[in-house]
Amino acid sequence: MIFGHGGNKTTLSQALGCPVDDIIDMSANLNPLGPPEQIKTVMMENLSAIHCLPEPDARSMTQGFARFHDIDPDTVIAGNGTTWFIYTIPRALNAKKALVLGPTYSDYADACRMHGTATAHWIADAEDKFLPDLEAVSQMAAQADLVFICNPNNPTGVLVEQAFITELLQRHPRVCFVVDESYLPFAADGDEISLIRAGKFPNLLVLSSMSKIFTIPGLRTGFLSGAKPLIDRVMAYYQPWSVNALAQVVIKNIFDHPELIAPFYEKTRSYITREKQIFIDEVADLPALVTVLSHTCFILAELLHHTAFQVCRQVGFDRILIRDCSNFKGLDHRFVRFSLKDRETNLKLAASLRKVLAHD
Repeated sequence: MIFGHGGNKTTLSQALGCPVDDIIDMSANLNPLGPPEQIKTVMMENLSAIHCLPEPDARSMTQGFARFHDIDPDTVIAGNGTTWFIYTIPRALNAKKALVLGPTYSDYADACRMHGTATAHWIADAEDKFLPDLEAVSQMAAQADLVFICNPNNPTGVLVEQAFITELLQRHPRVCFVVDESYLPFAADGDEISLIRAGKFPNLLVLSSMSKIFTIPGLRTGFLSGAKPLIDRVMAYYQPWSVNALAQVVIKNIFDHPELIAPFYEKTRSYITREKQIFIDEVADLPALVTVLSHTCFILAELLHHTAFQVCRQVGFDRILIRDCSNFKGLDHRFVRFSLKDRETNLKLAASLRKVLAHD
């Protein structure tokens, strides 16, 4: 379950015998700009919040999310990160058969396995730029009662059109589709294609993460929105005080100042678009490294003559941590993923990769 995720700086620092802070973590998918100053200030000014119990249902932050997205607060649940919802949904919906569109985040299948839900995978190919085939997916979805779609996808960074998902929703009204939009704020047209407002679909649930875009994964905050009957079924398994007090204060404050959200999103998107192109141009002449078109802050790359283990190990000697993607179902030892940072760090990774792949 938890093992094999990105962000394990401690293991690399111990192997190199250096302080953890010396490790550059490019394995975890977080906003390279870091959290807005507003969040840092709110956290520092509200540390005393941990001395009191938070709202048991995180109602204030739920209302903020609903207000920002112009949806009914009763169709939203705030949780301890999107992972809590992923592991709760199969049980709450009593799902018997699930379909996972891959290669993707392993916790969807792990959550189904935990609750005895039989799981099938539809795996997109690198030759097709990791884009899913509507007819093939639809055929498999007809045999399931629960489908997980990550959009944009992790680890490929591929974004499918809204019409692809809505077509599946319409074709299979008895199947619940869980669309994970955790990385959608990074996409250039993310606001337009989000399904959060698509409440007309009675078989849709949408996962939204605050961790990635605002760089606060340690606060563990996320939302589940969608059709009220489905939300009510998940809410039946909700535990009181699932979101800690400091997280509730921070997220409520974000939505209390909606005028700051859109500019931060745009600043992030512009930065990522620019720095991603600079990085790709820097490694474009390496024939042994093929990057996948990404709509997020991270890049998946295929290695033609090395294994992911070899490359991660060699890059690790430069105190840079990148993600070995061989444990993603549908990928193998040829794939690595790295998340963008500032330009100096990105170019340092490019130089490290050039050194490792120099003999190809």
